Amino acid sequence: MEHTTGPAATSNSPRLLPWPSPDGNPCYLMTDSGGGYVSRLADDLESMQLDMGADVLGLARSVLDDPTSPYTEVRYAGLRLAECLTDALRIAESRGLRLPQPDTEDAEGAEGFEEAQAAERSTA
Repeated sequence: MEHTTGPAATSNSPRLLPWPSPDGNPCYLMTDSGGGYVSRLADDLESMQLDMGADVLGLARSVLDDPTSPYTEVRYAGLRLAECLTDALRIAESRGLRLPQPDTEDAEGAEGFEEAQAAERSTA
């Protein structure tokens, strides 16, 4: 399995883990290295959650595409899809928090470039 923990994860910011606490609150990991056991476990679980989401989506499509599907099957598919979406959003948030922050100079330069492109398109 490929581990997504990279140099960006070695910062001192906490990592959002792909599982909630027993109370349902977010769990965070504070570490000084991105390659520890819990980080690898979290990477593996994220990978499994995304794979499971793809499987559930494929199965739910067949239920949702059939206009004669019973209400209980449609409801069950919706509940499973909601669970998978919750997992995927948590993974996206976690990975987004681990991205390196852009330099303010680079961000300002990119913003000016985008504005120049927009002005050029409007005059064309």
